Amino acid sequence: MKNNLTNGTKLILLHPYIQKQGSSNRLWLLAFISFLTLAFLVTLIYTRESITTTTSTVAAAVAAASPPLSSAVARALVHYASNSNSTDKMSHTDIKQIADALRQCSHPCNFLVFGLTHETLLWKALNHNGRTVFIDENRYYAAYIEEKYPEIEAYDVQYATKLSDMPELIAAVKEQVRNECRPVQNLLFSECKLGLNDLPNQLYEVDWDVILVDGPRGYWPEAPGRMAAIFTAAVLARSKKGGNPKTHVFVHDFNMKVDRITSDEFLCRENLVKSKDMMGHFVLERMDSNAAQFCRSSHTPPSSSS
Repeated sequence: MKNNLTNGTKLILLHPYIQKQGSSNRLWLLAFISFLTLAFLVTLIYTRESITTTTSTVAAAVAAASPPLSSAVARALVHYASNSNSTDKMSHTDIKQIADALRQCSHPCNFLVFGLTHETLLWKALNHNGRTVFIDENRYYAAYIEEKYPEIEAYDVQYATKLSDMPELIAAVKEQVRNECRPVQNLLFSECKLGLNDLPNQLYEVDWDVILVDGPRGYWPEAPGRMAAIFTAAVLARSKKGGNPKTHVFVHDFNMKVDRITSDEFLCRENLVKSKDMMGHFVLERMDSNAAQFCRSSHTPPSSSS
């Protein structure tokens, strides 16, 4: 019985080397899978960056290759826009000043407009192959325009100013001209009372070539007035980092006392190149970041509202 038990029992011994070899193989497999995963992620990131760069390059090349709007088409657009039946339309003289600036602008041209008006579609058409952005005080109207005309880029902004507070607001800017109300700054981080700091972040990084102030409303004491729009235009023009160092700034309703005084303070009379009908045309140059005043020369604000 003892012999049968001995003969029928088999003893299996596992050498330690076999166990170590199995663990080693699993580690190599895990390392190989990790390497493949890392290589895939790196390739994915690189491919996305390449696609983004290529897309931007192609878009810029297409804009550069596309011919500008012909003078005949531009004249026709200006003619029909100025001869419409709308009572709120600009005169032919006012429209032509802006059209001429857009036509002389290097392409692609960056055009910022404060106010959605009768001429909105005209500005978009005249700035052919360029970027035209509209800022309006009425969020519902801005949404309506974007829905009706998908090619229009419009944003709403809340103005915290009142026309009747104009003297106090200008005085506050003068007090803070070396701090929060500097002529050269990124208004996104500013607490200046006249600076618009709630626009989309990307707009503060754009080098604007032409700026038109045709809003918000400013015909009664409680209206927001255009002080903030004019101040913001002045800072954006002086804070450009690239592109053409000069910016054309147009102020519509320049015959209004508040608009003229605010323009004198921040756009500066020495930069006024033309004032005709209801349009004031200024050309501002980029300033050094250490600039401590808006205007080089002092002036006496006009006293009449004519």
